[in-house]
Amino acid sequence: MSVGHVARAIEESGIPTVTVMVKAFEHRASEFKIPRTLVVQHPMGRPLGAAFDKQRHRDVLNAAFDLLESAPHNGTVVELPDAYRPETHSGATAREER
Repeated sequence: MSVGHVARAIEESGIPTVTVMVKAFEHRASEFKIPRTLVVQHPMGRPLGAAFDKQRHRDVLNAAFDLLESAPHNGTVVELPDAYRPETHSGATAREER
């Protein structure tokens, strides 16, 4: 898992990191000793949420920044409790908005 290796290398240079990963890979966060991990209940390929769901993207990124500031130690894994929303804020699917 290259993301974990990159995060650890960046951390070793003194820059804190947060990795956002889908729940399917949650077990990898501990296995690879990823410094800080935000786990989301999204399908693979959509770690920030559905395409065009700007509010969900903001929510995930804000949760990641909050974790960066509040994580008590390296190896912290936090799950974002909100489930994946396949529709955008307007109620239309991403394909319909194009």
